Formats: sequence, structure tokens, C-alpha cells
Amino acid sequence: MGGPFAKEIIMVTLSARRLFANKHVIELYRKLKIMREPFLEPILRRLRIRRVIPTIERYPDCHLLDIGCGWDYRLLRTLKPFLKSGIGVDYKVQEMKIGKIETIKMVITDALPFADESFDVITMLAVLEHLSDPLSMVKEIGRVLKKNGRLVMTVPSKAAQPVLEFLSYRLKIVNADEIRDHKKYYNRAELEKLFSQTSMIIEHHSYFQFGVNNFCIIKKP
Repeated sequence: MGGPFAKEIIMVTLSARRLFANKHVIELYRKLKIMREPFLEPILRRLRIRRVIPTIERYPDCHLLDIGCGWDYRLLRTLKPFLKSGIGVDYKVQEMKIGKIETIKMVITDALPFADESFDVITMLAVLEHLSDPLSMVKEIGRVLKKNGRLVMTVPSKAAQPVLEFLSYRLKIVNADEIRDHKKYYNRAELEKLFSQTSMIIEHHSYFQFGVNNFCIIKKP
């Protein structure tokens, strides 16, 4: 076999070899093969990301921290063109640093390993409901957030509990372990009460996904 077609195949093969020589690509490929998410999980994740992107785009060249970035740090990868730097933390993620994106493997409790006023924007999507001590975490977020910075957050509402339990326990299209780990579901009043105990204020609140999710923008004055 010869000619342009053969040259094209050779070029594609060489490109693939170079790509898979990168240890981070190999690790991601391995995770994609072994990760067996229930059908609805990636869809719900994409919907959450789609909801917050227009807000993040209002802060170009920001230093962003994504708390609970997930094993594939999808939000950071999606927002990369808009960021000056992006750090993701999660117990599921593989530690790496490529260009302006970094991930740190850690359990999200009540302490963040960053200096005061390190970030312009912090995102926390579908994380608050898993925390045993949410007040300690939001106070810690207030510490590492810069003045006039924003926390952009989603958290399931009270209406979500029967829906998610049916989708996970009965239909098995949502991760049942994740749902069992939910400590609390929130409405607007409960979120306002939580943040009233911090230095931050809720700048915007709305429900989305037919009322089963809260979307909040919280400002540090």
C-alpha cells in the first residue's frame, strides 16, 4: 500500500503513539474504561455545568477553585479557555498538573490547603449535600476567596430527595452510593440561614431542573 492514503495512516499512528506516551492521557483512558457510571449521572453533570458556565464567563482570566471536581475534572477542562488558572480538588481525581490546570487528590472535609484570598471564583457543584459540617466548609471557602470574589454553587433541593431515590434505588440510573451519602437537602431559606453565619451573602438564588436543584451565586463583600 502506498500513496497519500498510506502517509495519512502513518501520521495518525504516530500521533496516537505520541498521545498515549503521555502518562496523564493513559490514566484518563484507563479511568474511562473502568468507570461504569449509571446512565443518568453524566447527563446530570453536564446539565449542572451548563447552568454555571455563563456565570463563570463573566470573570475572564480568573483564578478558579473547583471543589469536588470529579474524577474527570470536566468543569475545569470545559472552562480552560476562560481561566488564568484552575485547581480541582476531589478524593476521586488523579493528581496532575498540565499547563494552567491542576488537580489535587483530597477528601473534602472542613479545611482547604490554600492561602487566604487565593481565588477569584470557587465552584462547588453537588457537593454541599455530602458534607457533615457544611458551615465549616463554607467558612473555609470564605477564607480562601478574594474580596469581591464569588462562590458559584449547585445543591439538590428538598424536592429532589424522592426523585433521586427513585432514580437510584428503583431505576438504578443514578449512583445509589452517592444518594445514600446525601446528608441534607436544601431550600432557599436554609441556604440563607447557612450563609448568614459567614462573611458571605447570597447574591442570586434560583431553582433549576424543574425545581430539584438550587443554583446560587454567593459574594464575599
